[in-house]
Amino acid sequence: QVQLAESGGGLVQAGGSLRVSCVPSGRAVGNYAMGWFRQPPGKEREFVAAISFSGDMTHSADSVKGRFTISRDNAKKTVYLQMNSLKPEDTGVYYCAAGAVVSVHEWRYEYWGQGTQVTVSS
Repeated sequence: QVQLAESGGGLVQAGGSLRVSCVPSGRAVGNYAMGWFRQPPGKEREFVAAISFSGDMTHSADSVKGRFTISRDNAKKTVYLQMNSLKPEDTGVYYCAAGAVVSVHEWRYEYWGQGTQVTVSS
């Protein structure tokens, strides 16, 4: 199994920046794509961004394109989501997930973290 641990969430003012991180651990850690999803309060969880194992392929939701950047450092076994120009609409619980391929679909990801809260104030 793989366990994922998110960190870096917090409270930030609109227009500010925040970087959340995800570190996998466990005996089954291996070759995987990573994705970020978020769940705004009272809404369904939605796709944010994803990155391939090698890092050569990334994809992000239209709502965050140009503002958020996903990256990874395999030496550190860490995936990052750099969030710039944050808006109140970006508020939510951010989850990282690991799967076989880059995908916008939740069901493609086998392992999930517990999430980290990101709150953007106006």
